[in-house]
Amino acid sequence: MTKLLLSLHVLAAIIAIGPVTVAASMFPAVARRSDRSRLTLLHRICRVYSLVGVAVPVFGLATASSLGVLGDAWLITSIGLTGAAALILALVILPGQERVLAGEAVTRLGMVTGIFNLLWATVTVLMIVRPGSTTGA
Repeated sequence: MTKLLLSLHVLAAIIAIGPVTVAASMFPAVARRSDRSRLTLLHRICRVYSLVGVAVPVFGLATASSLGVLGDAWLITSIGLTGAAALILALVILPGQERVLAGEAVTRLGMVTGIFNLLWATVTVLMIVRPGSTTGA
């Protein structure tokens, strides 16, 4: 069961988080070119895949529980960073994209998106390295 949960967790991360990071990263550059149709598409990708992305921590917590690592520092750190990334997406990036679509000038959207992507990169490294992990990998 652990291998199935881990497989679902990794697939959900690739399928959901990947498109959000790419689309969110592209949004500021496309906004500077004022390409309305592409902006709308990139925002829709971010919105839809962020909802699908809820599956990532769900499968991740189920996997961690089955491995017995819920109290490990690397996992707790990953959970915190994932929460921070989710808050940045929900409270800054998506509303910022909506403001751009409404015609407002939004500053620092590229910087915030970079921080969002850096958080996900850090979580990915923690999931691979797992400092102090006792699972043998």
